[in-house]
Amino acid sequence: MPISYVLINSNLGTDVEIITKIKEFMSNQNGVKLEIQGVYGIYDIILKLTADDPTKLRSIVTNDIRKIDNVQSTLTMMVIEQQDKS
Repeated sequence: MPISYVLINSNLGTDVEIITKIKEFMSNQNGVKLEIQGVYGIYDIILKLTADDPTKLRSIVTNDIRKIDNVQSTLTMMVIEQQDKS
């Protein structure tokens, strides 16, 4: 099952607003599991997305998350599925 970790940089003080927006639009995504947390450090928010289709994961990051107001940048890491099984 494809898994993506997405690290998000946001404008100062907007992380709660962004997390709320992500949860709202992800509630309408069938077949995608979301885990989301605000974090301290270089990045402000971390997501773990799991779906049956890797194309759907890429689409969510490109067409939804990156277009949210106050998201400055994202770093997406796709899990290597063959290594996931070991």
